[in-house]
Amino acid sequence: MDKLNKKDYQNFVDEKVPKPTYIRNKISAFLVGGLICTVGEFINNYLGSMGLNQDSVAAGTSILLVFIGALLTGLGLYDKIGKIGGAGAAVPITGFANSIVSPAMEFKREGFIFGVAAKMFVIAGPVLVYGVGSSIIVGLLQILFKG
Repeated sequence: MDKLNKKDYQNFVDEKVPKPTYIRNKISAFLVGGLICTVGEFINNYLGSMGLNQDSVAAGTSILLVFIGALLTGLGLYDKIGKIGGAGAAVPITGFANSIVSPAMEFKREGFIFGVAAKMFVIAGPVLVYGVGSSIIVGLLQILFKG
């Protein structure tokens, strides 16, 4: 009798738990991520048409995309984009800007020093540390094994 109750309970749970929509999530992530990358390409092409060299175009595109991501986060719009696009909004450089600005905004009531400045890199800090650290290791390996 006890096993029957567990089975009935499991059936009840299976009926009530919402089914994930994998296909819809993948399409949404693809479209939102693609839209962000398309905006990046427009910025890239515009800066290139102004006669800037490739390094300046790349830097300017990155700076503008980080600014747009931070601005949209500050206006409360990036969270809505993230709910629609999921990983498509989290992966590009605008997602990096969002991960820096979101904690800072959350703790702004604690002041600029102990709130915004202290909490700004709570999420992005480890990414920066490991990103810089791994790039140094890869650079050293390239120098050592190049010759």
